[in-house]
Amino acid sequence: MEPMTEIISGSRHSHALTHQVIGNIRGCFVVPGYQRGYRWDHNDVSRLLDDIKESKGHDCSLQPIVVKLSKQGSDENANEWELIDGQQRLTTLYLILQYMKTHANCGIGAPYQLRYDTRPGTEEYLKTLDNSSHTANADYYHIYRAHQCIADWFQKLGDKYAQNSAANTIHGYLFNSVRVIWYDAADTDGIALFTRLNVGRIPLTDSELIKAALLSAVRNNDPDGARAYEIAAQWDSIERDLHGIGLWAFISGLSNSDGNERYPTRISLLLDTLADEIEAPQGKRPRYYTFDILRGTLQQHPLAFWKTVVALHAQLLGWAEEPLLFNKIGFLVSTGDPFTAIVHAARGKQKSQFELFLLDRIRERINVKYSDLEELHYEDKKRGYHKLLHLLLLVNVETKSRSNEHFPFFHHVGKKWSLEHIHAQNADNLNKAEQWNTWLKTHTIALDAIADAANALAIDELKRETSAAISEIEVGAGRFSGEQFNDLSARVLKVLNRDDAPDHSIRNLALLSSADNSRLSNSVFEVKRRMILELDRRGDYVPVCTRNVFLKYYAEADAQQPHFWSEADKSSYLNELRSRLHPYLIGVAPDENPTK
Repeated sequence: MEPMTEIISGSRHSHALTHQVIGNIRGCFVVPGYQRGYRWDHNDVSRLLDDIKESKGHDCSLQPIVVKLSKQGSDENANEWELIDGQQRLTTLYLILQYMKTHANCGIGAPYQLRYDTRPGTEEYLKTLDNSSHTANADYYHIYRAHQCIADWFQKLGDKYAQNSAANTIHGYLFNSVRVIWYDAADTDGIALFTRLNVGRIPLTDSELIKAALLSAVRNNDPDGARAYEIAAQWDSIERDLHGIGLWAFISGLSNSDGNERYPTRISLLLDTLADEIEAPQGKRPRYYTFDILRGTLQQHPLAFWKTVVALHAQLLGWAEEPLLFNKIGFLVSTGDPFTAIVHAARGKQKSQFELFLLDRIRERINVKYSDLEELHYEDKKRGYHKLLHLLLLVNVETKSRSNEHFPFFHHVGKKWSLEHIHAQNADNLNKAEQWNTWLKTHTIALDAIADAANALAIDELKRETSAAISEIEVGAGRFSGEQFNDLSARVLKVLNRDDAPDHSIRNLALLSSADNSRLSNSVFEVKRRMILELDRRGDYVPVCTRNVFLKYYAEADAQQPHFWSEADKSSYLNELRSRLHPYLIGVAPDENPTK
């Protein structure tokens, strides 16, 4: 378990983890000698003020404050706390409250005090903020700079009236809705806890806070801790499942590396889903939103709450086991639908109803009429290009579904994908000698293959054309000007092409990663076919339909021309696309297949 979870779940206090509105924080907070001094900079201070302002009076949780009661006073104002973690934040809030008191006649200042074990002068300097002594030591300097930043932030809001109005508003937020997550780390070694919390300075996540609160609530009614240990083990098991690359890509649309950055604990996605069913955030998800939403439920009914988490995990595993559901859900997630929205849509639906929802949702997502399929255009970047990307991904997904296989979304997510012309019509955008020589070398290989085929089939005219082109390349190798290359490449393409008309429609497009696409662009079919086969042989991921295209899988058996991409090949490929896509295209009934 994470260090903080260990501390809180083991605490004997039922209120070890709570919320504290800033205005309700009382007592004296002692910054122990094992901590460094105040070091927040302009960005840190401004960001805190921005967060407070943007909360607009709604409940807003700041990062946790970790404390340990060191001296019980006669009342809460006389309590002394060891401030284990949160010095920077409490000091900045203190400065904000003092600034608003002094410069906007707002309130009575901070309701708490700060004291520094090894830097006693700092306590007094916080009250005076004397400019003449702000360079006396590093603490004074940074505290003074933070105060100046607060002043600048308010002054940018306008005249004195606007500043005072803003100060009154923010003061109200601090005393009514802006709060910290409060950890009372009783019976804990403060130095050891501080050290663990500050290794790497990674902020606590919603899931870590929820785990701590859940285990603490369970232990309040389970003195021997058996149920809490069982839940902790289940929690870790779920987390391990969600680290599986196939399952994670399916529910998140993220690669493992992207997932580690956005979801350092993967169970957070499940917890976000449960929180959003109660109340979805408006706009950007606030910090600790999920913890704030779920905390009340899990503390009042911890076992019932945990059952909902386990049930959601079981539900997604059930979906993952069925290729047809897995593939449809994975397609929607990978093209932008949040997994949480799909879970919510499934609530209360029978399996057949949920499957119908998925079909309808995919149809909405691609939003293409059957009659418009061939009209979508590669060069229409605003509309056609992205629709074509989605369509070709869906064709690959449906191809796997047809054979009752899982689509490998873990290969697809985390990569940039692009549309590859199956057969290019020109080499106009090559402008360097190195590019010309590479292009001619690869196309010479294609010419050799076609010459061999022409010889075997006794096609004399084709054999003469290929031999002449090869000879011209060999004679001028390495000595071409741009004009000479363009002239020669046009003649080579004439030999290798059987269709000179540019074609940017779906029947001449396949899905390929952008990295592989850059290697294959401006090449004719035979060159690309050989490169695709080489990628496949060495184990690189090539989408199944892209591989099928270059293996002539969709061509009629008696019309095989392995080295060319003909008009007949395009028609056969288009029929395959229509067959795979027909349930999702507008203007054709799902149970009708016009290609049959």
